[in-house]
Amino acid sequence: MLRRRARLCFLTTLSLGLAACETSGGGQDVGRILGDIAGSTGQTGAGALSQAEITAGLKEALTVGAQRATSRLSAQDGYFADPQVKIPLPGVLGEAQARLQPLGLSAPLDDLQLKVNRAAEKAVPTARQLAVQAVTSMSVSDALGILNGGDTAATDYLRSRTETQLRTAFKPYFQDALAQSGALTALDAAVARYGAGLVTTDSRGWLTENATGAALDGLFYYVAREEAAIRRDPVKRTSELLRRVFGG
Repeated sequence: MLRRRARLCFLTTLSLGLAACETSGGGQDVGRILGDIAGSTGQTGAGALSQAEITAGLKEALTVGAQRATSRLSAQDGYFADPQVKIPLPGVLGEAQARLQPLGLSAPLDDLQLKVNRAAEKAVPTARQLAVQAVTSMSVSDALGILNGGDTAATDYLRSRTETQLRTAFKPYFQDALAQSGALTALDAAVARYGAGLVTTDSRGWLTENATGAALDGLFYYVAREEAAIRRDPVKRTSELLRRVFGG
C-alpha cells in the first residue's frame, strides 16, 4: 500500500510540485519515497537479478563459449590454419625449424608441427567436455563483479580457477592424439636427424607438456572471444537466461 501511495505521490509531484507530495505523504520523507520508487521501478540488468541468476548466466555463457570454441577448433585446420592459435614447435625444435626453413631443410619439423596441430584438433572435443564439467561445478564467488567486469572477465575467472586441473585431465587424451597422429614418431625421427642434443630431457613428455599448454591456450582464447561476443552482440544471446543476464 505504501509503495502504491508513493507511486501516486511521484506522479502528483511531477504535475503539482513537491508541496502536494508533502501534504499527502502521511509524514513520509519525500526524498526517501522517491528513492524507493527509483529502486523498485528503475532496476534493469544486473540490478534486478539475484546472485543465483547471475551465476547461472555466467556459467551458461562459458558453456556456450566452450561449445562454440571447440566446434571451431575441432575442424580440420582449426588450429593449424589459424595464426591466432596455431601450435608452434616448442623451444629448440621451433628454433631449429626457423633456421632450416629458409634453406628448404625443415620438412621433418614442418611435418611434426602439422601432426601436433592435427592432434589438438582431434583432442579438443575432450577438452570441451572437461571445460563444461569445470564450468558447471565451479562456484562463482563474486558473480556481480564478474558480470560487470571486462569483456572476458568470466573466462579469466574460469581459467584462473581450473587451468591446472584441466591441463592434468586433458594431457592423457592429448598424448593419445599425438601418438595417433604420428607426431611422437615424427618427433623421434626429427630428434634422430637433427641430433639428440636438441632435447636433453624425455622428448615425448616434453613435447606433450608444451603442446598441451598451447592447445589449451587456443581454447581459452576462443572462449574469451565468445564471451565478449555474448556481452556485446544481442544476436549471440541465444537463450532467455543469457538475454536476461546480459541484456537484450
